[in-house]
Amino acid sequence: MNTTRSEELFEEAKKYIPGGVNSPVRAFRSIGSTPRFIRSGKGSHMTDEDGNDYVDFIGSWGPLILGHDYHDIREAVMEAVTKGLSFGATTEIEGRVARLICEMVPSIEMVRMVNSGTEAVMSAIRAARGFTRRDKIIKFNGCYHGHSDGMLVAAGSGVMTAGQPGSAGVPAGCTADTLTADYNNLDDVRKRFEDNPDQIAAVIVEPVGANMGVVLPEPGFLEGLREICTEHGALLIFDEVITGFRLQKDGAQGRFGITPDLTTFGKIIGAGMPVGAYGGRREIMELISPLGPVYQAGTLSGNPVAMNAGYTQLTLMNEHPEWYTELNAKADRFFEAIRAMLQKYGYDYQVNHIGSLGSLFFTGETVRDYGSAKSSDTKEFARYSNYMLNHGIYVAPSQFEAMFLSAAHTQEDLGRYLSAAEDFFRR
Repeated sequence: MNTTRSEELFEEAKKYIPGGVNSPVRAFRSIGSTPRFIRSGKGSHMTDEDGNDYVDFIGSWGPLILGHDYHDIREAVMEAVTKGLSFGATTEIEGRVARLICEMVPSIEMVRMVNSGTEAVMSAIRAARGFTRRDKIIKFNGCYHGHSDGMLVAAGSGVMTAGQPGSAGVPAGCTADTLTADYNNLDDVRKRFEDNPDQIAAVIVEPVGANMGVVLPEPGFLEGLREICTEHGALLIFDEVITGFRLQKDGAQGRFGITPDLTTFGKIIGAGMPVGAYGGRREIMELISPLGPVYQAGTLSGNPVAMNAGYTQLTLMNEHPEWYTELNAKADRFFEAIRAMLQKYGYDYQVNHIGSLGSLFFTGETVRDYGSAKSSDTKEFARYSNYMLNHGIYVAPSQFEAMFLSAAHTQEDLGRYLSAAEDFFRR
């Protein structure tokens, strides 16, 4: 596969952008490769600047649940663009998106738009602290909640890939009120509450861990978090930046039947455009400025182009629940086929998945938390990832990121992945 143009563009970008990329995982450093510079996307495929075609299993890290360049979304964006890109003023579409989110997710009575998942988490935590008048937060090792200072403790995603427990430039004081616990370990959580009585404002969790690879909550874990938070007067925050509107229309909280106090969302509510949101119980959200003393603002929040894109995608998913059924069934068959293939060739690697979200871990250890995820053979993953890329399959350039299926993936696409993977494992 010719990657000459991508290599040239990367060398040029490195002169002006740190590492040549605007988000670390894109640098492909963890797999010892050169990033592919993408020119276009259509359906389940992307084309790079060298003209190579890839079946895309990232989908802009999750929001493209209908695939690239979906007709209705494209038309909505084009119509919005003709009216203006940004006003810094209120528009009708913001209220329509907010109402739709509240209708689709019963736990959300009010919602505030922001510009990214990082912003959503940062703002939700501020709201939780303002509501409870407490300072401490519990997060879980390996869960990634954006790159705000207080959340860069034992984080997942690109931080985990780089082998960094946190980040330089974050003062110790910024993380002093962030407590950590092991995912799927309720005893850990109870211990934090016992050691910090009446001090913990909230527990924030990815209801499905998806930034240390995909790690599912064990039976009783989410239910236990809800009970512990209620018992101690703390809020439960679900970070559904990845799972929201993907697993089903009311997200992981609907899938597992848990009601969080606050929820954060990411770019899926903008159909892949830069956007995020946080919302929850009315009595909490009414503390947000201008109604209350918890300040949060953003000139581009509720951007009309992103809102039109998101309203179109969310409306389609809300009106067609059968699309979720079909997508999840397709994903079940696909991940089971990967599992069967590994067994055929004598590998005990782990395949974790839920709905259209999944991971192949290069470890024989059951992956249930940060520690077991880190047991993966990242060198073997790098060989696999590069092999797949060189055979037209665009998978995450990190062992600790997820695979995303979309409604646009055909059986031919999935067969193409399975064929390339079988060639790799047959070796």
